[in-house]
Amino acid sequence: MRPFSSRERIAWTVVTAVLLAGLAFFALSPRLLAGTTEDETQAYLSTLGQVFREVRDTYVDANKALPKALYEGALKGMFDALGDPYSMYLTAGEWTDMTDISTGSFGGVGLEITRVDKVGAQVVSALEGTPGYRAGVTAGDIIVKVNGNSMAELTLSAIRDTLRGPPKTDVTVTIKRGDAVQFDTTITRDIIQLRTVKYTMMPGGIGYLRLSEFTPQSAEQCRQAIHAFIDAGYTSMILDLRGNPGGLLNSAVDVANLFIDQGLIVQRKSERVASENMVYNARRSRMLVDPKIPVAVLVDRYSASAAEIVSGALKDYHRATLIGEKTYGKGSVQSVQGLGDGGYRLTTSRYYTPAGAATGVSIDHKGIEPDRSVAEPALNDAQQKALNDLLNGTFVKDFVKAHPNVSDEEIIAFIQDMHARGIALDDRYLRRLVRVQQNITNNNPPPYDLDFDVVLQAAVKALSNHEIGIGA
Repeated sequence: MRPFSSRERIAWTVVTAVLLAGLAFFALSPRLLAGTTEDETQAYLSTLGQVFREVRDTYVDANKALPKALYEGALKGMFDALGDPYSMYLTAGEWTDMTDISTGSFGGVGLEITRVDKVGAQVVSALEGTPGYRAGVTAGDIIVKVNGNSMAELTLSAIRDTLRGPPKTDVTVTIKRGDAVQFDTTITRDIIQLRTVKYTMMPGGIGYLRLSEFTPQSAEQCRQAIHAFIDAGYTSMILDLRGNPGGLLNSAVDVANLFIDQGLIVQRKSERVASENMVYNARRSRMLVDPKIPVAVLVDRYSASAAEIVSGALKDYHRATLIGEKTYGKGSVQSVQGLGDGGYRLTTSRYYTPAGAATGVSIDHKGIEPDRSVAEPALNDAQQKALNDLLNGTFVKDFVKAHPNVSDEEIIAFIQDMHARGIALDDRYLRRLVRVQQNITNNNPPPYDLDFDVVLQAAVKALSNHEIGIGA
């Protein structure tokens, strides 16, 4: 029998894709069929069923035409056809990943990632206190290899599987940072007990609370932190949402309610499903932060979804001043449904901040502008190359290892040595690299680093100078 020509292969690929893209209608709610007539729907389903059986029974490789494989491919194809990165079919492994994160406990390296086609995965957040965080991986980093193997063609689930493994085992991750920086870092896996809140008192009576993700425990953890601030006599507060990828909507509402005593916190709207139209209002009994306490909220380009609900509500009510960068711009809400041993996420509504609800304007793909724009200075090409050389070498690691109790004089000598080697980074950046390596080595990163964090510095200065007032 002659082999298929290219045109014939394309034709069969199209037929198969059509089959797979529609087959999942069998498993989904009838409301998803809105927009076409029931007769048309039944005709499509009948045809798809016929093609499904034909592929199952006659495809040349029987082991590739198993019913479950065709079924899962159909589900994936249907969600892909929506062109929405947040609506997707979840395999058993992906469903477990999502469930683990939403319940606050999972195993691995502690990196929240998203797929980047033909490249690998981007780090959305390195969960604080986890092995990935201690290894210096940060939001925005691109994982291009794991243990020397390219991640370019793997699914998100497969990349996660390569990162996960038994505790106390090592995994080497190749990170691309920016346009020119690429380096390897070895991470020792561990059981991740996710605590999303870190807090402490800063000089000047400032309560500092960092929230890394919104899980079922986040609001209660924030409440505990604020009670500690009250006991310490705090006079102002910083809520750090940088790198926070979001999480549970109800958790975001509960956190926002700690600062707001009445009014709309967020509104969900859908033009197709009436039950998705919901409003979430603040309750006076749940407010905990005294209205007289000035609040600064720190945001960046990776503050997304639930983090934008909180920051948007506090900004719209003039309850806080936002400092940092424009947020990510994820204004959609996903419903989650189990399906066999997997499940799916489907965008069913958009959310609107209090100001957006009044104007009908969503932040989706737009983000929230900070009241005060502050960002870490960008590195030029020469500086990126210098950083790449340092991260790929062992200069900083060797220096910290040799000087566990390093003095300022020793740091100055190290900086001079780096400059003599042609490292085109300023003194501040080199000091920061030493500090980061010390935190990694000591396995005890501080809640904040006021020496090198320019956004935090701006917030502290504004609060200390009373530039952020009540209702500012």
